[in-house]
Amino acid sequence: MSVLEAVSTQSVAGENLTGEAYRDAMHRWLHANLPASFRSDSAAFAPPTLQQSVAWEAAMYRAGLTGITWPQVYGGHGRSLREHLIANQEIGRLAMPESVNSIGKELAGPIILAVGTEEQKRRFLPAILEMRNIWCQGFSEPEAGSDLAGLRTRATHGDGWRINGQKIWTSGAYRAQRCLVLARTGPLEDRHRGLAMFAVPLDAKGVRVRTIKSIDGRESFCEVFFDEVEVAQADAIGAPDEGWAAAIRVLEIERATNRMYRAWRFENELRHLISACKADTALSAMVADRHYAVRLGEVAVEIEVLKAHVETAVEALASGDKIGARGSLAKLYWSESHQRFAALAIELLSQASLPQNPAIKVARRRFEAIYLAARAETIYAGTTEIQLGIIADRILQLSRGK
Repeated sequence: MSVLEAVSTQSVAGENLTGEAYRDAMHRWLHANLPASFRSDSAAFAPPTLQQSVAWEAAMYRAGLTGITWPQVYGGHGRSLREHLIANQEIGRLAMPESVNSIGKELAGPIILAVGTEEQKRRFLPAILEMRNIWCQGFSEPEAGSDLAGLRTRATHGDGWRINGQKIWTSGAYRAQRCLVLARTGPLEDRHRGLAMFAVPLDAKGVRVRTIKSIDGRESFCEVFFDEVEVAQADAIGAPDEGWAAAIRVLEIERATNRMYRAWRFENELRHLISACKADTALSAMVADRHYAVRLGEVAVEIEVLKAHVETAVEALASGDKIGARGSLAKLYWSESHQRFAALAIELLSQASLPQNPAIKVARRRFEAIYLAARAETIYAGTTEIQLGIIADRILQLSRGK
């Protein structure tokens, strides 16, 4: 039997559950169905293949754990944002693998819901949730980086659209079927005007994807080249002059609500670290010492602050408010605090007794991967410097220096 053949087909999506009953159903399904080999805090952990990830995420969707707030007419479950938070809390409490289609579910999907045509919603959204289409995001460019207004990839209009240019740091492009591309339709000097967004099929003629090896040895980041790529009008998302507004909306979503489970996942990581340390004689004494006890206590406080960020954002959105620039506060906070926590975990685990016991080996494998991945967390979705600039300009409304 394969690792996923035993996954339950039972769904709680259609059940009339609310509050703690809804949480309990999500909790029971995850604990009953998540394979031990998918849990990075388990000695049985083995990184899932793409095929296994797709199958697992499709099963999560059928069980009601993704597409929670999307309208039922487009394949979603039509529940509230508060229930979306509940599901994310339960997902975060387990050491689960990251989604291979988070761009589709948490970025492309919401923007299509916001500005897409009815035909696009019916064509794209169910395919995202059912894992028939994996998406990537084509925003960053070699000459622009976090300055989206400086992008140079160009879209020209004729019978359809023709795109030329290059994107970089495009996560997961090698496994994706569609790329959410931001391209310029007007002159570069216009900056925020004349930008359009497209759902580009990555098997189109003229598209070339090249992987980039990162510090952890993985090749998940990619360069994507567009050479006279023809894109149908039906794949243009929103009006040609809506690209900048749509991009900002995407980034606000990404910074404020993307991977809402993070705080609870960080809490899982902290508990795993402390448990591993207590299984080692030398580290058990160290974490009881005031120096490390205080530092671990600071991590716990930062996790609680991040939870409050998320819960406040959910309440604001549920009340009809817009997050706007406040998304930068959460993005800045979680990325910086997680880097500090990862560094602390490595500092502790490197001082374990020799030979290392099994609990330390599992923890070292997990936290070494977390530490390396965390180096990029202050860069993607807008660098720390970009977030600070947004906070200064749009929240504090500070004047720019001469």
